[in-house]
Amino acid sequence: MDQETPVYLHRMPVPGEDRYVCLALVNSRFRVSHGQVDLLDGAEAAHLWLVRHEALPDRVPLNGRQAGRLRVLREALRALFEAHGSGGPPPADALDALNAALAAAPSTPRLAWGADGPRRDDVPDTGNPAAAALFLLAEDAADLLTGGDAAQLTECAAPGCDRWFLRSHGARRWCTTQCGNRVRAARAYAARKGTSP
Repeated sequence: MDQETPVYLHRMPVPGEDRYVCLALVNSRFRVSHGQVDLLDGAEAAHLWLVRHEALPDRVPLNGRQAGRLRVLREALRALFEAHGSGGPPPADALDALNAALAAAPSTPRLAWGADGPRRDDVPDTGNPAAAALFLLAEDAADLLTGGDAAQLTECAAPGCDRWFLRSHGARRWCTTQCGNRVRAARAYAARKGTSP
């Protein structure tokens, strides 16, 4: 990928990423026509990703070890999503990684009062902003996997695509229309090739 074009322009958001930032985290590693892209490749890229997803203030630096923990959490979430999709048990290390992120910045229960009245608002410990960011991502994933949207969590069925999304209806199989069009074009090409002399 050339240096001038931001990698964010080379992928379309998938259904559910607007509601669950953990989906965006899992989808931060994806394939494009010219190879694998990792939006968390290095501390600077991981910092940018966290800032863009409002999980970390821009003024807070991120070191290489913290960026590595973010990538570990991403791969753990991918493994947990795969286990959820297959109906099997998750790998123990994936579950341990999620639980470690949840424990690294424990939340403090608070009562918040808004226009709708009182609500409980658990706030993560902000003494370590990077750990708090991982906590928020892990908590978001735990909410997704245990909530009402868990049944809609699915992996894109397009060959070569490894992104996860929330199905808006039962028949949806692809994360974006781009993936669906690619699959349909490949089928049409194979059909033409199979019938030509």
